[in-house]
Amino acid sequence: MTPAALKIIHDEHAALAVMLRTMGVLLTAYHKHGTPLDFTLFRAMLFYVDEFPERLHHAKESALLFPLLRERAPALGAVLDRLVGDHQRGAAAIRDLEHALLGFEMMGEARRPAFEQALETYVAFCLEHMRIEETEVLPIAQQVLRAEDWADLDAAFRENRDPLTGHAPADDYRELFTRIVDKVPAPFGLGAPL
Repeated sequence: MTPAALKIIHDEHAALAVMLRTMGVLLTAYHKHGTPLDFTLFRAMLFYVDEFPERLHHAKESALLFPLLRERAPALGAVLDRLVGDHQRGAAAIRDLEHALLGFEMMGEARRPAFEQALETYVAFCLEHMRIEETEVLPIAQQVLRAEDWADLDAAFRENRDPLTGHAPADDYRELFTRIVDKVPAPFGLGAPL
């Protein structure tokens, strides 16, 4: 049986990948159709990335999952060092990306290329990070971690309750997720099609 934490990690990776790719689709539509970029929607999407994957998901991987793996699978040390470093760089990178979006919004077209480059770089960084976790770390975790390890991890990751993985949003996040889902164009969300 697959541990709950493993399923939650996979689901949270999938939700983040969809969010990141959707931003790329929205930028493509912006270029193709000349439609105004919905800065409010982009701010909401980046805030989600900062709140859930960066602060909850990565923190639990670094503080709970990776130390267990260092103990049970020492050969993963270099990969885990890289992933922890990625988590640290990701926290700064999302803030840089949020700043680049604000620059585009406030300063206009002259700041658009910097935002687009920052978004492209961040998306590639996140997708590669998740690929390494999915292919090099999680399969070994499933082999070497013990039932009691998974019980602790399951309990910790169940607390995340990321609404983009099917959970009802907590009251303080309800408006954020409603805004994202309602404004993201169909077929990705409930908004008007592109």
